[in-house]
Amino acid sequence: MGDYIVKATAYSDNVLAFSALARDTVQTAKEIHNLTPTACAALGRSLIAVAMMRVMMKGEKDKVTLVIKGDGPIGSIVAVSNFPGIVKGYVANPFVDLPLSEKGKLDVGRAVGKKGYVTVIKDIGLKEPYIGTVEIQTGEIGDDIAYYFYTSEQIPSAVGLGVLVGTDGNILTAGGFILQLLPDVKEEVVVKIEKSIARISSVTELLKQGKTPEDILTYIFEEEEVKFLEKIPLRYECDCSQERFESAILALGKEEIRKLIQEEGGIETVCHFCGKKYFITKKRLEELLEEAEGLR
Repeated sequence: MGDYIVKATAYSDNVLAFSALARDTVQTAKEIHNLTPTACAALGRSLIAVAMMRVMMKGEKDKVTLVIKGDGPIGSIVAVSNFPGIVKGYVANPFVDLPLSEKGKLDVGRAVGKKGYVTVIKDIGLKEPYIGTVEIQTGEIGDDIAYYFYTSEQIPSAVGLGVLVGTDGNILTAGGFILQLLPDVKEEVVVKIEKSIARISSVTELLKQGKTPEDILTYIFEEEEVKFLEKIPLRYECDCSQERFESAILALGKEEIRKLIQEEGGIETVCHFCGKKYFITKKRLEELLEEAEGLR
């Protein structure tokens, strides 16, 4: 069974729900970035969250970026989803290695830090993207995303994210859920959902038991009928290209391109998201300069 996200509703469409299975997606990120278990859990949770956030958006060309920048040793975390079910991301320090927390779990909170910001950038094709920023609450990522939804978008939400790493550093399981309460939801429904979520020791525990995203939502909503609306395949994939790199150089403007030709000759860059290297020769830079000057 490959990775995927399900979208559903419950309680007469007053609760919107998303759940994801993401083992292969997080494993790919681990291999690309050579992540330690702690870094893997932090980036993995962020990728799962951003994947579900993208599925919430309606436009075909919508994009969402999640940036978590705390005062912990991992530095910043960036996770992006430009298309439904396709994610990419990186961490500033992929080699962060910390002892397990008091609960015997990977200490993502300490890696991220307790001070800093969570920023969500949503590009829905308008002149300016929507940018929402909130302070980090726990650094555990799930709590911080829930706080973002409540504070920035005024949507009470419950977020569960989990990545289970084996002793060999490979991903045993990964996934999560986001529940969002719509404006007409009744108080007794809120109480029921809170009780259900309190029963869950961790998302990874449910996934370890072999529960699918559908099973997780059915478990949370108990006897309530869950309407499954959509199932979207999920994978890690970078959309970088030579053309994009050259477009970024063009965007620097004529003066900067001239400087690059004089100081660097050719230039090489490495994609943050997939590690692929791109090279632009001096001759190609001169062609780009002509293009910038409107001569081509």
